[in-house]
Amino acid sequence: MATQHYGHFIDGRHVAGTSGRLAPVFNPSQGEIKAEVTLATRAEVERAIASAAAAQVNWAQVNPQRRARVMFAFKALVEANMDALARLLSEEHGKVLADARGDIQRGLEVIEFACGIPHLLKGEYTEGAGPGIDVYSMRQPLGVVAGITPFNFPAMIPMWMFGVAIACGNTFVLKPSEKDPGVPLRLAELMLEAGAPAGVLNVVNGDKEAVDTLLTHPDVRALSFVGSSDIAQYVYSTGTAHGKRIQAMGGAKNHGIVLPDADLDQAVNDIVGAAYGSAGERCMALPVAVAVGDGTAEALIERLLPAIEGLKIGISTDPDANYGPVVTAAHRERVEHYIQMGVDEGARLVVDGRGFSLQGYEKGFFIGPTLFDHVEPHMQSYREEIFGPVLQIMRARTVEEAVRLPSQHQYGNGVAIFTRNGQAAREFAQRVNVGMVGINVPIPVPVAYHTFGGWKRSAFGDANQHGTEGVRFFTKIKTVTQRWPEGQAPEQSFVIPTMQ
Repeated sequence: MATQHYGHFIDGRHVAGTSGRLAPVFNPSQGEIKAEVTLATRAEVERAIASAAAAQVNWAQVNPQRRARVMFAFKALVEANMDALARLLSEEHGKVLADARGDIQRGLEVIEFACGIPHLLKGEYTEGAGPGIDVYSMRQPLGVVAGITPFNFPAMIPMWMFGVAIACGNTFVLKPSEKDPGVPLRLAELMLEAGAPAGVLNVVNGDKEAVDTLLTHPDVRALSFVGSSDIAQYVYSTGTAHGKRIQAMGGAKNHGIVLPDADLDQAVNDIVGAAYGSAGERCMALPVAVAVGDGTAEALIERLLPAIEGLKIGISTDPDANYGPVVTAAHRERVEHYIQMGVDEGARLVVDGRGFSLQGYEKGFFIGPTLFDHVEPHMQSYREEIFGPVLQIMRARTVEEAVRLPSQHQYGNGVAIFTRNGQAAREFAQRVNVGMVGINVPIPVPVAYHTFGGWKRSAFGDANQHGTEGVRFFTKIKTVTQRWPEGQAPEQSFVIPTMQ
């Protein structure tokens, strides 16, 4: 059977690509190449930017209510195609179908938020700010904006970005991960079908050449990024040096603090799902559990072991599987390298997921669940992001020590606390040096009308994603001061106007 080929989606049409540089797209469950994607040339990215620039002039003139209707239509089309999109996503990423549907649904929740754009774009008005003077403000689109998205959420994160941006009147150039490009290309087709003119949403598949073109091209006014912290920092520094607004979300090492009074059965259920779901390939996964007191740690591990042993690892289309393979063989090797690093550093390997093989799918990129105990703050395997099905247990003597661990870590994306004590939870939420906090919630991703964003090396830039912060990021504010004089003209003045 011929290998499927992916190119780009520019100006409302599929474009094969001319670079001759190809990247493989795997089916991680089978461990085989299912498609190839052509990586864009600089000229092809510039062509997408030019298409977006040409479309933006008229799209910005479409009133917000009509833009919202396109969002409503797009949402309905995605829902109608949910099963096919989820299957495509699972085939290329490896996450199980239920998780793939969740990926798409969380993106659609931001599209739902963007459907309220007529209200969200309303400015402010002051009548009589001075003698016969009124002042009002309006939010206007930036122009052409762009997004660079990671492999682990090929539906959700693109929709987080382009949904708000397009509703605000911008046009968008998306560079998704080349590891699973099928769903982003399909979303562009559905946006066109929903009524967005050609050029409003363009998709270019590429590597650093495409990234650098978007970061340096003068017509791209803003760019949103999600990926590793080192690249996020590069995107932020390069983009801002070229006069662009940048929001760049990086890596994570999220902690779950377990107090002695926690409901351990519930905490174990939450931690296992958050640590091992999607094979740990989530920036909001929970790869570190901090038990306060040795007694809490022993009780936690006693309950974790049967829960971990009961996990079913399967192909992405297995409805009974808890999680599937990781995205590539190279990523599996990276995760296994970190497991060996933890062993070498002296952490106690309680459950070793290396060498896992699924009968009939021996070539698949599978890793069994791994559990470490007695992990220490100085260990490199703790300080860095593993991004795989690996849970590390740390032991803290006091709540103060437990709070310091996530607060002093280089990453500050998310954190959770498990407790029945409301005062302890409230104080923890106020004090912890992390951007998103869950109280008995293991994956504290905010709902679409709030905003998503971490602290420290988990985020570069001053704006969070989606919610009202997303609207502010993708618009510029204009303030108008007006007067309609009647009769004799006022005397000439060389003094700065005041309200006196």
